[in-house]
Amino acid sequence: MTDSADHSASSGAPAPEDGPGGYPAARLRLLQQDTATGPDRRAALARLTDDWLAALLARAAGPGTPGAALVAVGGYGRGELSPRSDLDLLLLHDGRAATGDLAALADRLWYPVWDLGLDLDHSVRTPAEARRAARDDLKVQLGLLDARHLAGDPELTAAVRTAAYADWRASAPRRLPELRELCQERAARQGELQYLLEPDLKEARGGLRDATALRAIAASWLADAPRGGLEAARTRLLDTRDALHLTTGRATDRLSLQEQDQVAGALGLLDADALLRRTYESARTIAYAADVTWREVGRVLRARSVKPVLRGLLPTRANGRGERSPLADGVVELDGEAVLARTARPERDPVLLLRAAAAAAQAGLPLATHAIRRCAAAAPLPVPWPAEAREQLVTLLGAGAPTVPVWEALEAEGVIARLLPDWERVRCRPQRNPVHTWTVDRHLVETAVRAAALTRRVHRPDLLLVAALLHDIGKGWPGDHAVAGETIARDVAARLGFGPGDTAVIAALVRHHLLLVETATRRDLDDPETVGAVADAVGGTGTLELLHALTEADALATGPAAWSSWRAGLVAALVQRVADRLAGEPAPEARGTDAPTAEQERLAVEAARTGGPVLTLRPRPETGPPGATDPAGSAEPSSAVPDTAPEPVGVELLIAVPDQPGVLPAAAGVLALHRLTVRAADLRTLDPLGHGPVLLLSWRVAAEYGSLPEAGRLRADLVRALDGSLDVPGRLAERERAYVRRSRPAPAPPPSVTVAAGSSRTATVIEVRAQDAHGLLHRIGRALETAGVAVRSAHISTLGANAVDAFYVTDLDGRPLPDPDAHKVARTVEDALQGPTAAPGT
Repeated sequence: MTDSADHSASSGAPAPEDGPGGYPAARLRLLQQDTATGPDRRAALARLTDDWLAALLARAAGPGTPGAALVAVGGYGRGELSPRSDLDLLLLHDGRAATGDLAALADRLWYPVWDLGLDLDHSVRTPAEARRAARDDLKVQLGLLDARHLAGDPELTAAVRTAAYADWRASAPRRLPELRELCQERAARQGELQYLLEPDLKEARGGLRDATALRAIAASWLADAPRGGLEAARTRLLDTRDALHLTTGRATDRLSLQEQDQVAGALGLLDADALLRRTYESARTIAYAADVTWREVGRVLRARSVKPVLRGLLPTRANGRGERSPLADGVVELDGEAVLARTARPERDPVLLLRAAAAAAQAGLPLATHAIRRCAAAAPLPVPWPAEAREQLVTLLGAGAPTVPVWEALEAEGVIARLLPDWERVRCRPQRNPVHTWTVDRHLVETAVRAAALTRRVHRPDLLLVAALLHDIGKGWPGDHAVAGETIARDVAARLGFGPGDTAVIAALVRHHLLLVETATRRDLDDPETVGAVADAVGGTGTLELLHALTEADALATGPAAWSSWRAGLVAALVQRVADRLAGEPAPEARGTDAPTAEQERLAVEAARTGGPVLTLRPRPETGPPGATDPAGSAEPSSAVPDTAPEPVGVELLIAVPDQPGVLPAAAGVLALHRLTVRAADLRTLDPLGHGPVLLLSWRVAAEYGSLPEAGRLRADLVRALDGSLDVPGRLAERERAYVRRSRPAPAPPPSVTVAAGSSRTATVIEVRAQDAHGLLHRIGRALETAGVAVRSAHISTLGANAVDAFYVTDLDGRPLPDPDAHKVARTVEDALQGPTAAPGT
């Protein structure tokens, strides 16, 4: 390798110290140049640093620097120096110098680096010591594979490099499993870069560490990674890290939300979403290459583990005569992979690729890369697809969890975009809603995986699986994704060869995939208008059956906060009522205020008798919404919104209060003061003695810090809140100010308050969507009181960091509000919710 000092002399470039300001000024000028970016800037910065360090060594050790060499290792050794990267340096010596002299030499090298505020990873060793350190520490060994001579005695560097590669190749069968374990531990700790909203560009799976591991595997000569797009992906991640360093001024690899717009601008990208999408694409390329390469390493190591005597007797992969087990027409299993049979002719069989993919997924095997590429090079499928192709797609989608790696392999090789052109718009598209675990495309595949477990519940599992794959396909287009998705789904279904009737069903499922869960959790299920609207939208029991399964699959694939037994029960109850309506059966009588459970009736009677609030606070089984069953077995129709956090979620709180102004804000405020988070709630009116209404509030609450308050303290504070002696608004405002000072929460989307037209004939429905926060329900209740309306019922739902609440309100005479008044109330509530957001906890 060419000595950096020789490079400077031959190029005529002045040493950094010769110019005005020396190395620091030259470094700053380079980093501020708009013309030098990406790989060119990293290489130029490395050369500039090489020359500076070479000059330091020359001054520190004298002319010729006998017996010592300065070596760059790791990323600096590769000649890739990001703006805030640390310098990995090894000072080699021949062992003849005195210990004190070596220490002085090292000090004269390291202190100028530290004086400039540069991070430094350094060591001083003889070649033999470097070799021993590599044998003991895998990270040291990997760093030496990138060793590059900077200055001093080049023979010392050459000896270390030669020994490092020889030792690595000799020890690879033992050390590669250790390297793989390190990669897996890192992935488990940091997550998958291609799905994280704030990814670590270096440590997460699919990041720069994995790219470095692939280089090490290639250096072992045991296996090599697929080269298509790999270097470009690594370069894009490095460019992003450079921009991140320059934007933040720090040596960070974490692409935080607040910095993504600036980093995107520095890279010339449209916005933060474009940045994340490009980052995800790069990570997906590296992760796929890692999967393929590690599989090959495993095969090679398994073959090497067979004793030489047996290797000639057994039909192993090592001698080219592996056993082939048939999987499907033209597809066989060979050494743990699905591959093409010797007689397969992709050019004559356009369905072969889908057949191979379906067979691989059904068998739980990876699909060989060369099989994908060979099939992809053949003639494309005709449009519309033949029936066999459609059946193979459904078989692939119905395989469950093994579908995911096979689908990812097809996508990495560019096959999915050719089969389904509309897929390109959702590929690697981020979802900034924290409830979502996956990007849009992976969420679609995960939904199909979940739907595969529900196919026994429906008469047309093929329509369910295809609708699951397409239900969010409209997220790549402007506007309501369900509306856009309906049009795309029609086109895709026709492309796949479905007939007009089936195409209409798939389009309807995509259009209404949110209908059941939104209606069940935000509307009064006892209102005939609610059931009628769903029945009109669905149109038939067959579509309803499919939509029910799709709703569950979609929620399960979204994330742990999107589904629970409560939510499942509410959706099932709605589906049953809609099915009865579609079948022509009479609708059940609406629940009246005189049909409480035994527990609710007892509390209401006591509240009416005493004239004050009565409450109970106790754990309940996680099988339904608050008040679903009482100890005697009485059942109450579920109208409360379920909790959406992972179960178990807390306790049931029942409060009965004689009807009076301010009950809802007072009760909600007291709960917030006691740090109780409202996960779900239902408010209704009872008249147990016929002497006047009693408000019954059924809550599902969880203690923010794990300890529940005493019921007596809650009741005492509620009494004080109702008589005005407890300043709930003032106490909550003080806590909110303290929280904002402590936490500096990230900005949240503004609240949205709307009037849900046509949702009920007997009340006006005000729907509130806002960031969940302490005192949110209290502020809403106060706003409704200020607006002079009566709350007939309320349905509260918390989903992740978001609250979605529906309030059925009337005028003081019990009638729905005229449209102008309804919208005025909505504006009043929205105005009340503007301002700083406090800690989570409605």
